Amino acid sequence: MRRSDLTGAPTTPKPCNRTVRRVIRAETTKIETYNDFLDWVSFGGPVIKSGDPVEQEKQLKCASLVANTIMLCNVADMTTVLSDMAVDGHPVTLALVACTNPYIRGHFLRFGQYVLDMSELSPPLDPRPLPFEAA
Repeated sequence: MRRSDLTGAPTTPKPCNRTVRRVIRAETTKIETYNDFLDWVSFGGPVIKSGDPVEQEKQLKCASLVANTIMLCNVADMTTVLSDMAVDGHPVTLALVACTNPYIRGHFLRFGQYVLDMSELSPPLDPRPLPFEAA
């Protein structure tokens, strides 16, 4: 007997297509990877210590802002490196770019001492289009 026969409620079909399951798993992995990165950015871990909803929202927005800033820096650096590789004659393919990850964190000193020199401005972002080669 089917469950819908017992309860009278229709059951939703489970995705049996492997492609659909693969897409769902890939998207879930992306979200989990971002949340792991957000936990790494949040000093003190994933636990928000305040019970005040306003403070919780502020902490989440602050952590998201820092995470997005780090990801922007990573993507800008990776784009520069990939453009330089293309200029040097190395093939830049979609498969190569698909293997990159904006969540890299090894080059950031999470608890390091940073000196801000506001008199020296960083150069503006000037993204260059990547010349993809056919794989």
